Amino acid sequence: MSSTVLKALFSSQTRVKLLSTFLLHPEQEYFIRELTRLLNEQINSIRRELENLRRIGLVKARHRNRKKYYRVDSEFVLYSELKSIFAKEIQADSPIVASLKKLSSVKLVLLAGIFVGTESKVDLLVVGDVKKEMLEALLLQDPTLKNVKYSIFTEGDFLYRLSLRDRFISEILNDPRHLLVINTLQQEIDEAVKR
Repeated sequence: MSSTVLKALFSSQTRVKLLSTFLLHPEQEYFIRELTRLLNEQINSIRRELENLRRIGLVKARHRNRKKYYRVDSEFVLYSELKSIFAKEIQADSPIVASLKKLSSVKLVLLAGIFVGTESKVDLLVVGDVKKEMLEALLLQDPTLKNVKYSIFTEGDFLYRLSLRDRFISEILNDPRHLLVINTLQQEIDEAVKR
C-alpha cells in the first residue's frame, strides 16, 4: 500500500497532504498561507479542505494576531486510527527513508516518535556506517523534520548493546507501534537477544 492508496481512499491530494501534516505534527499550529507554501498547493483548495476537516471536527481553528490558526483536535473520535494510518503509509514512503534505503551501509532504520505518533526518546534510529552530518543534511531537506531526534549506531555497537539488554535499544525495538522500514539484521538481532 502506498500514498496513492491514501489518495484513492481520501479522494483529494490536498486533503491527504493536510491530514499528513496535522496528524504527524499534532503539536503544531498552521495558518493558511503557511500551509500553501509548505504543501505547495493552491490557497483555495487549502481553504476548502481545512473547512471540510473543521466541519467534521478533526481540525480546530482559533484567531491570534489577526490570523486564523489551525491544529488537529486530538479528541477527535478517529484521531489515533488516522494518525497510525498516516504515520505508517506516509513515513515509509518518505524521502528520508528512500534516501537511507539507497545506502548499502545502512542495516536498520526504525521510525518512532513523530514518525508514528508515539512518545519516544528518539524519532529515528539508524544502524550502519552513516555519518551524523550526512543524516542531518538529509533531514534538512524536509522542513517538517527539522526537530527530529535521532540515534546512529554502528552495527557492532548496536548488537553489543542489544546483547546487554540495553534498556534504550530494547524499548525502541520492542514497541509494536514503531516501524522498521529497513532491517537486514534480524538474524543477528535474534542471536544477540538469545545470548
